Amino acid sequence: MSPPAYTLVVDPDSNGIRVDSFLVRQFRNYNSWRMQRIVREGGVTINDARALQTDRVFAGQTIRIRLLEPPDKLLSPAPMPIEALYHDHWMMVVNKPAGVIVHPVGDDQTGTLSNGLQRFLDEQTPLPGILRPGMVHRLDRQTSGAIAIALTHQAHATLCTAFEKSQVSKSYVALVEGQVRNDRGLMDWAIGRARTGKHVLMSCRGDALDRKPAKTDYRVLKRFENHTLVLAKPRTGRNHQIRVHFAALGHPLVGDEFYETNGRFRPFYADLDDEMSREVETGLPIRRHALHAAQLELAHPVTGAWLQVSAPLPEDFRETITLLKP
Repeated sequence: MSPPAYTLVVDPDSNGIRVDSFLVRQFRNYNSWRMQRIVREGGVTINDARALQTDRVFAGQTIRIRLLEPPDKLLSPAPMPIEALYHDHWMMVVNKPAGVIVHPVGDDQTGTLSNGLQRFLDEQTPLPGILRPGMVHRLDRQTSGAIAIALTHQAHATLCTAFEKSQVSKSYVALVEGQVRNDRGLMDWAIGRARTGKHVLMSCRGDALDRKPAKTDYRVLKRFENHTLVLAKPRTGRNHQIRVHFAALGHPLVGDEFYETNGRFRPFYADLDDEMSREVETGLPIRRHALHAAQLELAHPVTGAWLQVSAPLPEDFRETITLLKP
């Protein structure tokens, strides 16, 4: 079997960089040393002329590469159902299940969404590792819903910038404790790290560390006897923002592992790490914090087309709502 071959056109952002650096951007599971060997062995041409290791590439040039060696920075692929809500050559939006970590961290190196996506992408390429999922934002382990994934260097860079500059609209459905009084509102309390010694915990209190502005719009969708279903749209992207804001409002999320009203923390779960969070007894079908990323609205990183991608409510959320008394 001959080595996989690919043809690339140099993008303006890569103008003037070395050929191996350009190729490492495109094939993100290859390190620079391995890519340099492929160039040295004659596996790369620039405008049909054999490339040298010292060659630089310029916008509009055609680069052809034969992958003479396999990738060396592979994520461990893991079997996992992947529900693709949107998928093209440059990016994906997938519906992340609750209980799944976005990317490897600590002892969790194999069962994450990234590992599942690596398996999904490997099934579509002739050589495992040709594509590598690029995470441009995250959802907490127990939050379900829509999450965007970059599949190319250009898409990754563009999407990261869009999220950093708040050029992406995110809508979440949350079930909170108690009846929220106003039909809609804006929570604009600054958020910082809580003075607990646990880096993961956040707080709206005035003594929180490194406080930064945070704004969340909300709208009541339905009131129940002891709960409220709300739609939340964060204008900023602070860690645990929706959860912290609703707890500060006096209506913590059903099943929240950490946050209670008035800046208090749940005594047992506050000792957990965010990525170790586990099921919480709620007396309802949902046994985790009731937060679902329902919709992403963003510009496509290459075409610029405005995308609106929705993720349906998962079964535990739907069952819970059905059981609640109006």
